[in-house]
Amino acid sequence: MTVIAEGYNAFETNKTATGTIKYLKDPAAVMGLIKSGKLADHILLVRGGTTTFLAPALTMGAIGVITMSGAPESHLGILSREFQIPCVMTANLTSSSSRYEVGSADTAHFEEIIAELDGKSVTLDCSDHETGRVVLNG
Repeated sequence: MTVIAEGYNAFETNKTATGTIKYLKDPAAVMGLIKSGKLADHILLVRGGTTTFLAPALTMGAIGVITMSGAPESHLGILSREFQIPCVMTANLTSSSSRYEVGSADTAHFEEIIAELDGKSVTLDCSDHETGRVVLNG
């Protein structure tokens, strides 16, 4: 089992989510994925826990979410619990020392995570009370 990223677990669950990570940068990307009919094939990667434009995907069958900032008490943490969608928040790459800093305007941390995770086949493990893990498949 290779853990490639980990972060806060939005809620403890034995339910896993397996799919290909898809970075969604804006509402148009969310709507495009929904319209493609392939929403259930993807773990959704977004920048923050307050990314409200992801809400339509959550109601339409999203299987898992990874955020690069935010806490379980944020908008996506609350919605993921409500819809029982595994969610790893403020994910950090296990291969990097870069960490999200509240209030930082530096985008390098986010760009590194997107470059490393987007397109990877993974399983979200949210069985630990505090830590959610992104496990590489294969």
